[in-house]
Formats: sequence, C-alpha cells, structure tokens
Amino acid sequence: MSAAIVIGADPSGAPVRIDIEELLATRLLVQGNSGSGKSHLLRRLLEQSAHLVQQVVIDPEGDFVTLADRFGHVVVDGAAYDPAEIARVAARIRSHRASVVLALDGLELEAQMRCAAVFLNAMFDAPRDQWYPALVVVDEAQIFAPAAAGDVSDDVRRLSLAAMTNLMCRGRKRGLAGVIATQRLAKLAKNVAAEASNFLMGRTFLDIDMARAADLLGMERRAAEAIRDLARGHFLGLGPAIARRPVAVRIADVETVARNVIQGLMPLPDMAGGAMEDLVLATTAEPPVRMAPAEPPPPPVAALIEQIGESQPLAEQVTPPAEPSLFAAEEDAAAIALIMADIAAEPGCTFQAPAQLYQDFTVRCRMARITPGTIDLPAFRRRFAMAVAGIADPAVAQWQPVLALAADVPDDVLAPFLVLAVAASEGAACPDDEQLATVYGTQSAGRIRRLLDHLEKQGLIVVRTDYGGRRSIGIPALGRFTQPG
Repeated sequence: MSAAIVIGADPSGAPVRIDIEELLATRLLVQGNSGSGKSHLLRRLLEQSAHLVQQVVIDPEGDFVTLADRFGHVVVDGAAYDPAEIARVAARIRSHRASVVLALDGLELEAQMRCAAVFLNAMFDAPRDQWYPALVVVDEAQIFAPAAAGDVSDDVRRLSLAAMTNLMCRGRKRGLAGVIATQRLAKLAKNVAAEASNFLMGRTFLDIDMARAADLLGMERRAAEAIRDLARGHFLGLGPAIARRPVAVRIADVETVARNVIQGLMPLPDMAGGAMEDLVLATTAEPPVRMAPAEPPPPPVAALIEQIGESQPLAEQVTPPAEPSLFAAEEDAAAIALIMADIAAEPGCTFQAPAQLYQDFTVRCRMARITPGTIDLPAFRRRFAMAVAGIADPAVAQWQPVLALAADVPDDVLAPFLVLAVAASEGAACPDDEQLATVYGTQSAGRIRRLLDHLEKQGLIVVRTDYGGRRSIGIPALGRFTQPG
C-alpha cells in the first residue's frame, strides 16, 4: 500500500503528492487568509489519508465533524465533558488508535484552549507501548499557540502554548505528527511554527505574513508578491514530504463538506408595506431567546470510551434516539424526582449550561443504579425548570393544573413562569426581581422586567403594582394572584 496521497495538481496538471510516512516525521504548516481554501486543503488531506493513519482533529469551529459520516471518526463534544473525562477519552484514543474529531465550537475561547491543552497533554503522556503514529491536525492554530498575550489569562495561554509546543517539538518520538493551520503566521508562536519542515502557503495580503511565508519557502522578498495573487484553493508547497523546490498546487476535490457550509447568495424575503418593520420591531420587548441545542446531547464519557474501544464502524454503533418523554420508568420515578430536587437545590445551578446539568443528572442516575429512561436533554430542561419551581415530581396531582397551563410555554421562560404560577396557586408572596433573576439565570434586573412584560403580552400573567410599590402577579388561567411582595 502506497503511503503517498494526491493532494492536488500543479499548473501542468501533473499530480502533487504528499508522502504520509515522511509527513509523520517532519510535520506540516498550512497558512492562508480566510477564504483561501485552507479548510478545504485540510479536509482533502484527512480524507485521502484516513485509511493510512490514525487522525486526531482539534476543531474549534465544528467544521470537520462530518468526517464521522463517511470515514467513521468519533466526534467528541468538548463542551459535554469535564477535564478528567477529556483526559480519559484522550488516553483511550491512544490505546485503541481511534480517529477522532474534538469539536470545541460549544466553548468560549479560554475553555477551548484549556480543553485542547488537557486533551493534547493526555495523548502526549500515553505509555510508551501506545506511541502509535497519528496525524494531529489543529485548525486555527493561532488560537492555541498565540504569539502574544491577548484576551485570555496568562495561565491559560501558557497551558495551551506548552501543549502545542510539546506536540510540535517532542511529539514525533511519540508518534504524534502535528499538522497546524493558521490564518495569520504573524499571530502564531514562532517556536511552534518553526518545528514544521513542510509548508503549504495560501493567499495572504498583509506584508508581515507574506514576509514570513517567503522566508519559510526560501523565496526572495520580491517574489513573495506571488502569494498575494494566489486564487482560492491554490497553494505553494515545499518540504521533504511534498517537493524539494516550491511547487504551485491546486487542491483537488473532497468527498465531504462542512456542516455550516454557506450555500451562496439567497434572495431577500418579499415583504412589502412595512411587514418587515413590523416583524423586526415587534420582538424588541421580548427577552433574549435561549436556543435549544440543534442536536441530541453527547453521550456520557463512559459510553464514549466504550464507543472508541469498539472496532466496528461508527455508523453501526449509533442507535436511533428514543422518543422523548418527561418520565422515566415508573419504578425509578421517585428516585429521579429526588435527584432533580437535589440538582435544583445546588447554588448557582440555573447559571450552568443545560448540557452540563444534564451530564450531572446522568452521572447521579448511574450512581443511584437507576436509568433515566427516555429523559433526553429537551425533556430534562423542562423537568429541571419544574424542579427549580419546587415541582420535583410532576406526577403529583396538586401540580397538574399548573403543568397543564405550562404545556405550551417555551423552555427558555418556563422556570420563571412556573415559579410565579406556583406562588399564585399557593397564595404566597410575589417573588422579587432578585429571586426571578436567579431562576432565570441572569444578573440583570432589566431582563426580568422585559421578561414580565413579555409574559403579560402573551396573556400568561397579569402584573399589578400598588401605590406602595408592592407587586403582585395573577395567573388568569388559574384565577389566582400572588400576595403583594
């Protein structure tokens, strides 16, 4: 089996190849401004070498998760696991030689850097008998190996930079071959970029980036102007795994596409007579919408590790999701109600991401030796909102009128509405702004005022304020008011 893959063609149409065995020993740096075809190049490299070598992709934008559908890569959602779990997953990746995509698009910048650093360090620290060859592709490498301090703390920057330096400087002896891609060479740490011996340089416009690219390619500064004129998908290649002299290459086609690919221009909607103005301005008083995840929640770390250990293709491992339900098996309902109450009682729980709370819920279920049944992430969000309002067990007859009323209330405002409805049904004092802000997961009193205004416009509540400034809230469908608060 040949270890060389065709990455594209030169101006005469002759194929340009990359020797994967040589690449494992000498590493690769890809540079190109946004829109130059850099991600297309990485995708071509990954697709063509998928059958030759293990691949690990650090993917800050979630562009490469579609490799799983065609080539069986395991997708690891970095936002769904804690540091210890990420380290265990990385260790299993090394021992089972699984090709994976670490998707970091659900994390903020600092969290992306921390997660990638923990992941890379765990792979780097694998036992000697697990030093199998692997391509480690890091897209947007300037994020993880910045040349200068930016918007992140010094501790996070040092942690991430050390992990990237280990990958590029010491990874070869451990079988880890770094393939790093960046939009700006000037923003990438020099000690990381300098360890690459192979280069593919795409279009760039800034003089400082062209100068660095020309130095790496061994070109005169005047000849560097050619880099500015490169078309999309065209690169200059050099290195022992590509060519001994700079060669122009047009990257060939790929089999998969990015999940968030832009399909081109679209005609604007036809709305005349002020219809668009009404549509846009009518929503200005509504609270910001918290979007539910577009995909099912990622598996618990134990399930992910088990999946990585399997040798069968990923497509055979996936089972159809169960039909969502608010209730698990009847024998576990009481135990789940207690778990929900405990989670809702944790300080600051409403400020945590739903996926993180759902992970905590599944862990507690496993510890209690019960099954969550068909409670998926959307169902958990509604059960958690009920628990925050004091309704840990929705099967209790006392809460049926309230829950029936809340059936059509959106998830993002369900918890504060239920808190108000419970207070009204019990004749309790009206919750103040601080209590509602905590339930809603915000520090802004202004958002609470907009929230109450939105609920009132929807006909779900009636707000009444007396001359003393005390507020009481009524629930028209229940015919009940809270006490003034």
